[in-house]
Amino acid sequence: MKAIEVTEFGDSNVIETTERDAPEPGPGEVRIAVEAAGINFADIMQRRGHYQGGPEPPYVPGMEAAGTIDAVGDDVEREVGERVVAMTNQAYAESVTADAAGLFDVPESMGFAEAAGFPVQFLTAHNTLFEWGGLEEGERVLVHAAAGGVGTAAVQLAHEAGAEVFGTASTQDKRDLAERLGADHLIDYTETDFAEAVNEETDGEGVDLVLDGIGGETSQQSLDCLAHGGRMVAYGAASGQPGQLDTSTLLFNNFTVYGYHLGQSMQRDPGRVLGAVEHLTELLTGGDLEVVVGETFPLTEAAAAHEHIENRESSGKVVLEP
Repeated sequence: MKAIEVTEFGDSNVIETTERDAPEPGPGEVRIAVEAAGINFADIMQRRGHYQGGPEPPYVPGMEAAGTIDAVGDDVEREVGERVVAMTNQAYAESVTADAAGLFDVPESMGFAEAAGFPVQFLTAHNTLFEWGGLEEGERVLVHAAAGGVGTAAVQLAHEAGAEVFGTASTQDKRDLAERLGADHLIDYTETDFAEAVNEETDGEGVDLVLDGIGGETSQQSLDCLAHGGRMVAYGAASGQPGQLDTSTLLFNNFTVYGYHLGQSMQRDPGRVLGAVEHLTELLTGGDLEVVVGETFPLTEAAAAHEHIENRESSGKVVLEP
């Protein structure tokens, strides 16, 4: 089978296409013939060597794979031919194994590209908004990178929950997308101080919740537009820098800052994470949510797909198709 390999830490030039033996499923596992693999910014951070606890080269990247089961291991009740999506390792390949207990069924009405954009981004969005962020109807929330993978999911979920949604995005097309998905206020962070814009729109009251997947200076700026007693959930560092916070800001405003990491949360508190699955499945199958797939690339063009994301050219989910 073809697989993508990160040969060493570095830029996209370290990504190569290789030939490997197809994996065999062990006890409790299935093998999936991959039709689509989702790309997450964490894949890029791992490739750069900036991801705590990430894999050491050489390795096959990827965390999400959608396709058809073509082999099952011992003690597995799944059947060959079932359409599934999995959070797994080494997803940038034509075939991958996954834990049978962690599979999600793919409805016939959903394409594999859309399915590959579901697990990580929608679980992250739901968890950061509700299970960690405690968002309630009528509250205000600021979603950074509102046209990105997690952002498009978070905008929809927050809107569906009756929140007033603020979103940041760098281009008009991205802001138009976020608005179509339910964002009430869109901010061009390249031209405007987003904290000032939020405070102006809210008459100085600020937002109740911020989802921060950017880190760096954005984290402190986000606190500058947070309402007294508000919450922020830090779930990423797309800027390449950890969030920089002045703790005195936390003290005098009674702010709460939560950290969220999907992988660690799945290991340590799976019930809290996966409690969102039933609600998400109902919304997706009912047509109330949209998995936004912005671009698809052939598996062999994984390097170009990474560059597309790093150059901030992407909207929604970027997917590889073998």
